[in-house]
Amino acid sequence: MNKTSKKIISIFLCASLLTGTIGAGVYNSYGKDAGTPAVIKSAEIAELQSSPSAEKDETVWVLAGADGSVNKIIVSDWLKNTSGADKIADVSALTGIGNVKGNESFTENNGSLVWETGGKDIYYQGTSEKELPVNVSISYQLDGKNILPEELAGKSGKVTIRFDYSVNVFEMREIEGKEEKIYVPFAMLTGMALDNDVFRNIEVTNGKMINDGTRTIVAGIAFPELQESLGIGRDIVEIPDFIEITADVSDFSMGMTATIATNKVFNDLDTDKLNSGDELSSSLTELTDAMTQLSDGSDALYDGLCQLLEKSGELTDGVNKLAEGSGALADGAKKLESGSAELQTGTAQLNSGLQELSRNNSTLNGGAKQVFDTLLSAANTQIEASGLSVPTLTVENYGDVLNQTIASLDETNVYNQALAQVTAAVNAQRDLVSAQVEAAVRQQVTQQVQAAVIQQFRDKGLTDEMLQSSEMQAQISALTEGGVQAQMESEQIKATVAEQTELQIQQLIAENMMSDSVQSSLSAASDGVQALAALKSQLDSYNAFYSGLLTYTSGVAQAAAGADKLKSGVDSLKSGATALNKGAGELNTGIKQLKDSTPALIEGITQLRDGSKKLSEGFGEFNEQVVEKIAGALDGDLTGISQRISALKSVSGNYRSYSGIDDDSDGTVKFFFRMDGIEK
Repeated sequence: MNKTSKKIISIFLCASLLTGTIGAGVYNSYGKDAGTPAVIKSAEIAELQSSPSAEKDETVWVLAGADGSVNKIIVSDWLKNTSGADKIADVSALTGIGNVKGNESFTENNGSLVWETGGKDIYYQGTSEKELPVNVSISYQLDGKNILPEELAGKSGKVTIRFDYSVNVFEMREIEGKEEKIYVPFAMLTGMALDNDVFRNIEVTNGKMINDGTRTIVAGIAFPELQESLGIGRDIVEIPDFIEITADVSDFSMGMTATIATNKVFNDLDTDKLNSGDELSSSLTELTDAMTQLSDGSDALYDGLCQLLEKSGELTDGVNKLAEGSGALADGAKKLESGSAELQTGTAQLNSGLQELSRNNSTLNGGAKQVFDTLLSAANTQIEASGLSVPTLTVENYGDVLNQTIASLDETNVYNQALAQVTAAVNAQRDLVSAQVEAAVRQQVTQQVQAAVIQQFRDKGLTDEMLQSSEMQAQISALTEGGVQAQMESEQIKATVAEQTELQIQQLIAENMMSDSVQSSLSAASDGVQALAALKSQLDSYNAFYSGLLTYTSGVAQAAAGADKLKSGVDSLKSGATALNKGAGELNTGIKQLKDSTPALIEGITQLRDGSKKLSEGFGEFNEQVVEKIAGALDGDLTGISQRISALKSVSGNYRSYSGIDDDSDGTVKFFFRMDGIEK
């Protein structure tokens, strides 16, 4: 709950306590499950009807929108078990009933409840959709034009906020022989807290304002339908039935507003003397005369007191100012001495502690450097064992060395290095590969040329037997050799040999790149990158600690030097403050003796003057606006008004509960409306 909401609720709690409207049965634990009620037996109802009934204190919480439209109704009931009975009969039309303060259970039959109390009070809650006996309607205007609340957020201009109230429950009563509607007399108290940065020049109709410098608290009261129930014309006395606030606003926003509705005020009216119209008329006449005399007398009293206060005030103005100054000086000197003593003790402790810390700086720094060197030595050993050749790691170079090594072991770089090595190795065998390719091509060419030579001889009529002769074989070999040599020297065959050689080279490179040894090297490089990255992260973490420690110890050394100087200065301050306090105390004692002889007189005269002014104004206003108007309008005929007031109390007393109540039970009910704010 924010401060604004707390302030509004505090106002209404105070107002409600003044009129006796808030009971102890208000709890925030709504929704606590009391279990599914069993069905009540008729025999139990009959038994309870002869037992003492509980007093029912009911609070109805109405959650509403910024225009007053109802969103949800929550009802809190407190059954006061004044007789300490083990069982209490109750009536309720609520749904979702739950015990909010204990584990006592209940049984139910058509709205009739029986609580197993164990002699305790019962606190329960539930919800309702039943029509409320009172309604709140909020309307808004900006620069004289109606506007919806959601459209008002963020606007600036002249704003009017009006709260209108209506009562929906009444009884027909006979007043001077005629049937009249007498409404249940509810008092409606509404309040809000307005931000002074948003609202300026605030005015309220039928209400009051309190400005704390940051917010303006507005509280108003209205009595809807009371004018009609009393039958008094507005020309005599206008009973407020609305509240209206006007203000100049910038960037409009407003927190929640709250309204309490209660009829308890009218339940406490004393109507014993309303039976005699003659007695009332006589009393009213006496009241009018007495009011005139009191008003005249209070005016004379005020004039005399003003003259007395004017003269005596001149006498004491200077003394008061002198006393205020000496008192402030004495208080300040005392606080200075006390504070300087605390400061002296604190600085001494601070100086002692800082000197001790400073003496340990070298030990701390040396130990941290030794740990760092140990970590770097272990890192060098780890890198060397992995087969990598890098410069020896130091506090100053480890970051750059590891970053460069990690970059060199990047997967792409390692792959390219492996590819270059494999390519170079295969190219070193290019002549051998070319020779092998040329031999294979020569074999193919030889077969083709030999077949062509044999076919030529066959075309000339030689048979296979003839061709098998030694002479023919020698001739075929000679012709074939010559043809092969000619073919091998041709550009086409040379191009074929070169092309096939290159294909063989590329195939060998690809096969070597996929070999286990190369793939293992690539995997090892990737693992190495991760290991080196982890190693660098560990060293970076310790380096951050080490650097911070160096900064810390340097700061401690500086602070220790400053603390020593501070201690000397505070010691001097303490001596001076002690002397100042002694002198200021003696001065203040003397001036107070002078001042003490006058304030009682001034205070008494001022209170008398102010009180007589308020008394005079109050008597005059009440006599003019109320007593004289009512006396003149009624002209001694009080029969009708006495009957209406008696009827109002009776009708108000009959309305004891919103959710339902046992016929034999006493009850009170109040309604708390919580309207949404308007936020940007």
